[in-house]
Amino acid sequence: MTADAPEIRRVRREDLPALVELIRDHARYERAGELRADLGEALGRSLFAGSPRLKMLVAARADERVGYASWSLEASTWQAAEYAHLDCLYLREDERGRGTGRLLLRAVEAEARAAGTGELQWQTPAWNQDAIRFYRRHGAQEAAKARFTLPLAHEVPSLP
Repeated sequence: MTADAPEIRRVRREDLPALVELIRDHARYERAGELRADLGEALGRSLFAGSPRLKMLVAARADERVGYASWSLEASTWQAAEYAHLDCLYLREDERGRGTGRLLLRAVEAEARAAGTGELQWQTPAWNQDAIRFYRRHGAQEAAKARFTLPLAHEVPSLP
């Protein structure tokens, strides 16, 4: 790590207030709309439960949190194996282009390898050409698919 490089580390409880602000900035950047009001509390439960599925790293410069990456283990039917899913990788605008994204991505790769997975997958909005260039530069290959979400607030008939 160079003198100018941020510290990349696992998230701590004391990071939550700054992390919530970064996540809200990320949601605005991706045009995702408003996030839940209790995001900090819910995130704390997700990250610090007994065996949390959600893993998160932060990029910190002194007392400032300048970026984060979150990931979890998922399962692939086609590969009959687990893989790591990079849910988010986000940097404050003034942090982009300084190598912090590369450090976060490499740190998630290392964590995923340590967890025994052989692949890291993620998606980014098709309009986010800066992110697409960044991921391609780091060896990622695109897998064109349409992404869907299905809110589960409606009644679904149970299986017989």
